[in-house]
This record gives sequence, C-alpha cells and structure tokens, in this order.
Amino acid sequence: METFDIAQKYNISQRQFEEYLQEVGAGWVQSSWGTEVMHLADDEVPEHVQKFKERIAPILEAEAQRQKALAEAEAQRQKALAEAEEKKQLALSNMLITSGFNFDGYRIIKYSGYISGDDAILIEGAVDKGVWDGWEIKDMGQALTDSLVKIRRQALKELKEAAYDLGCNAVIGVDFDYITLEPTQLTANIKHHLPYVCVTANGNAVIIEKDDSK
Repeated sequence: METFDIAQKYNISQRQFEEYLQEVGAGWVQSSWGTEVMHLADDEVPEHVQKFKERIAPILEAEAQRQKALAEAEAQRQKALAEAEEKKQLALSNMLITSGFNFDGYRIIKYSGYISGDDAILIEGAVDKGVWDGWEIKDMGQALTDSLVKIRRQALKELKEAAYDLGCNAVIGVDFDYITLEPTQLTANIKHHLPYVCVTANGNAVIIEKDDSK
C-alpha cells in the first residue's frame, strides 16, 4: 500500500510517516514513472500506523499547547489594545481645551510645549457647493461652512491626540489657521490645479489638576 494512500486513509502526515518507516526499517521504495514511491505491506499498515501515532502523540500535544499559548497571548494582546484604546478615547473625551491660558478651578502643573493638529479638504468634488435648483446654486455659503466645520473638528481631534501622546490632559491658547493651497497634477501633459482648504489647530499641551485651594 502506498504511503500516500495510508496518509489519506488514517489522516496522518505522509512525510512524517515515511520518516518513521525509514527510521524503523519498514516499507520499501519503488520507482513509478520516474518518481520514487514508498510502500508498506498491507498487513503491516495498522500496526505501524498505531506505533507512529503513539510516537508523534507527545509532539502533537506539545504543538497543540504551543498553539494554545500563542492564541492566549494574542487574545491578551488584543484585550490590552482594546483597553488602551478605551482609555485613550475616555481621556480624549474628558480633555479640556481653551483659547485662553487657564481653567477656572484648575491649576497648570506642567507645560509640555506647542502642538498642532491639521486637516485639509479638496474643494473640487469634496466640498458640497450647494443645491442647483435649475437657475442658480442655493445655500453655497452654508455648504462651504459645513465643510469647514468638518475639517476644523478633525484638526481639533488631532490636536487632542497630540496632547494625549505627550501625556497631557488639556490644551491652552487654542487658535486656528486657515490657508489655501493649489498643487498641480499633470494628466496627459495638462496641468490641473487642485484647490485645497487647510486648517491647523494650534495650542500648548499642559497637565492640569483640580485646585482645592479655591
């Protein structure tokens, strides 16, 4: 019986079974169409399969334990990442920001430096320019304002994340800078101007704590 058929019938590794047979001196190799094929006498198959399974059982158990340990370690890693993300989101939601330089009822115990958060949006195609009613575009101003609100909020989010990365829980002196950029894109030897509106939220990252003296 060919070892290929044995492996299929008993759901074992052909390579490992052949290595076992070579080690115990069982079976024989026969050439078939230029390929060496290993055989084992039919009446010897059950005995050697049983011995093979007994031999590799500790190896399979060790591998199973290794895979289990890896799975548990990955689960712990994912849990730690989820807890860290939850902690971060809670800290960001509680982070205080102000255009001033202090918070009532708090005192600043550490200044960590100037930080910024940026966002940009392509005006052409990305910014909703209003509704066409057949005669003229309506509500263009509102549509542009809504788009600016979106990128300003994103810039603030990045500003908070920059503060969080520095271990801070507040940002003071917050203001916004707006600029427009028109980089060019070359398509079929034709230059296209791509107008962007960019916003930068600036501030100083600080650590604050409750002032119990007030």
